[in-house]
Order: sequence, then C-alpha cells, then structure tokens
Amino acid sequence: MRVQSWFAALCLVSLSFAAPGAQASPTPADLETLGAPLAPELQGKPVVVDVFATWCPGCKNIASTLQTLRTEYKGKVNFVVLDVTDRTTSQQSQQLAQKLGLSKYFEANKASTSTVAIIDPVNGKVLAQFQNNPNKESYTTVLNTALAR
Repeated sequence: MRVQSWFAALCLVSLSFAAPGAQASPTPADLETLGAPLAPELQGKPVVVDVFATWCPGCKNIASTLQTLRTEYKGKVNFVVLDVTDRTTSQQSQQLAQKLGLSKYFEANKASTSTVAIIDPVNGKVLAQFQNNPNKESYTTVLNTALAR
C-alpha cells in the first residue's frame, strides 16, 4: 500500500509539471536508445510503449488519445502496455519487457506512469517520449515520420 501511495504521489507530481499539450522530448536525456533491436515480433512497425497504472490520473488523462491511436494505426504500429499498477502486474510487465527487448526501457521508466515512448524496433532508438500528453498530433507526427521510412 505504501508503494502505491508513493507511485500515486509521483504521478500527481508529474501532472503538475506536464502541460496538457506537452510536446515530445525528441531525445530523452536519460534514455536515447535501448542499445539493441527489439524482439522479432515487434519488427517492421514502430512501437508505442505505455507505462500504465490503473490508479494513475495521468494515465486516465491520456487513455482516450492512446485508444484513438490504437484504432487509427491498427496493423501499422505495435502497442505495448507495461502495467505497473501493483507488484504482480509490475512483475508480469518486467517479464514482458524482457521478452520484447524492452528491459532497459522498463527499468528506466517503471516509476514514471503516464510515460509513452515511440521506439524504432530495428535499433531500439527512442524516437520520442511523452509524459502525460493527451495531444494526439504529437504522437501522429512522430508515427507518420517513422512509417514513411
């Protein structure tokens, strides 16, 4: 329970720093590349990775945007949700991240709910990273550029 409260506080703090139309960080300071290609099942399409928790207000804020993106980019983009709601889902997400080649990303961002990254699966490069950003155009700009390559 104490961990959940800490995560909730962290999420609320992130809300106070992120404007509703927050822009992407084209090269996240703490993680520019995962250092290796992602898993074979993710190849051929950009990967959208969402660090999510059911108790996170920022996650709820961006949920409709991410659902719209899933619908609009179905079959063109891979979507991965890393659920850190509790210890069990965090462990499952850690295993999923390991399987998909996203362990480095998960370790760097597991405490940053409402974080969404767009990753090039060929080289593991983080193309953009967003924090509590419901602005659909921010995502589509990066995704359309990645798909045009």
